[in-house]
Amino acid sequence: MLDIKFIRDNKNIVQEGAKKKGVDVDIEKLIMLDDQRLKELKEVEDLRSEVNRVSNDISRDQDGALKIQLIEEMRTVKEDIKEKEEKLKKTIEAWQKIMLQVPNVTSPDVPEGPDESGNVVIRSWGEKPVFDFTPKEHYEIGEKLGMIDNQTAAEVSGARFTYLKGDLVLLQFALLNFLLEILTNAETLEKIAKEKNININPRPFIPVIPPFMIKPNIYLKMARLEPKEDKYHLEIDDMYLIGSAEHTLGPMHMNQILNEKEMPIRYIGYSPAFRKEAGSYGKDTKGILRMHQFEKLEMETFCLPENSIQEQEFLVAIQEYFLQMMKLPYQVVLICTGDMGKPDFRQIDINTWMPGQNAYRETHTADLMTSFQSRRLNTRVKRTDGKIELVHMNDATICAMGRTLIAILENYQQADGTIKIPEVLKKYMNGKDFIK
Repeated sequence: MLDIKFIRDNKNIVQEGAKKKGVDVDIEKLIMLDDQRLKELKEVEDLRSEVNRVSNDISRDQDGALKIQLIEEMRTVKEDIKEKEEKLKKTIEAWQKIMLQVPNVTSPDVPEGPDESGNVVIRSWGEKPVFDFTPKEHYEIGEKLGMIDNQTAAEVSGARFTYLKGDLVLLQFALLNFLLEILTNAETLEKIAKEKNININPRPFIPVIPPFMIKPNIYLKMARLEPKEDKYHLEIDDMYLIGSAEHTLGPMHMNQILNEKEMPIRYIGYSPAFRKEAGSYGKDTKGILRMHQFEKLEMETFCLPENSIQEQEFLVAIQEYFLQMMKLPYQVVLICTGDMGKPDFRQIDINTWMPGQNAYRETHTADLMTSFQSRRLNTRVKRTDGKIELVHMNDATICAMGRTLIAILENYQQADGTIKIPEVLKKYMNGKDFIK
C-alpha cells in the first residue's frame, strides 16, 4: 500500500503508473474520499471532545437542574456521534477499497510495455548444449525412465498433478540440500556479493518450513490474494492454500518493530505451491511445467530502505550463481510495467534454456516491493538514532523444483536416454554419474 500523503502529492505519477500496470483505479475519487474521511473524522473527534469536556463539568456541577440539562444535551450529542460514526465507517470502507487497488509505483529503470513483449533481456550466460541427436522434452525422458507418472496422478487427483519417482525425487532433494548449503554459508554469500561488486551484508539465510495455509486478511495484506480465481480456497475454514512460500514468510514480522542492528533479515522457505492455473487451459499440459501442486525454495528478506535495490541485485546474483554452478544457460530479464505484479517496484526474472522445447522458460523471479507490503503488515525498523520507519521487502525464487528438474533433464540428456547428473549434485546422489 502506498502512503496516502505520497498519493496526494504525486497523484499524476500514481495514476499514470497504475495505467502502465493495466490497473483501473480512480485516484481523483480516492483523494475526494480522503478529504471526506478527514472531514468526517474531525467532526467525530470534535464531538467526542465536547462530550468529554461537558462530562467533566457535570461531575463538578452541584446544581441538579443544570446537571440534568447538560446530561440531556449530551444524550443528543452522543446520538449525533453515533450517526456520524456510521457515516465515517462507510466512507473509510469506500476509501480503503480504492487504496487497496492502487499498485506500487515503479523504479525509473523499469521498461514500459503492455505485456511480456515489453520485457528486456539485460544479460545472458552460458552456451546452449549441442546434441548429435534430436533432444527430447522432459516428459518423454521422465516417462521412459519411469520417473514422471502423470497418467496415474490424473486418475487419482486429476489433470496437472503428477507422481515423481525414483532418482528424480533424489535429484529434487539433492537440489534442496545443495541450495541450503549455499544460502546458510556466509563465506559463499560474501563471495557471490564480491564477484558482482555488491556492497551488502552477507548475513546467511534462516531456513524455514512455513505454514501452507493463510488467512484471507493476511493474504490481502501481502497484496497477493488477487487473482482469487487462481487460488485454492478452503471454504469450511476460510483459509487459502499458499501459492508460494513467501506468502507466509512475509507476514512473520507483522506488527513488529525490528532492530536496525539485526538487518537484513533473510529467510529461505521450502514449501509446496498450490495454483489452479486458471486461464491456462490447453497450455503446457504435458509433463511437469505447469502443475496445480509443486515445490519451491523461496527467499524472503527484510532490509533498510537505502539497501533494497542492492538487496534485490544480491538475490539475483545468488540465482545466477546457482545456475552457473549447474551449468545451465540462462537470460536475465527486466520485467516491464504491463507484465509485473501490483506490489512490485522492480521485477527481474531469469529464463533458463530448455533444449527439448527449443526455448527459454521462466525459472526464477525476484520482486522488490519497497514498503508496499510492510505498510500493510505494519513491519517497521527502529534506527540507531531512534527513528522508526517501514522496512523494505524482497522476495525471490531460488528454485522452482519442477522447472529446475525440467532444465536438468533436457540439458543433461544423453543419446542413450540416460541423464548425466550435474557435477555439484553428485555427492547427494549416492555417487551416481547418471540416471538410467
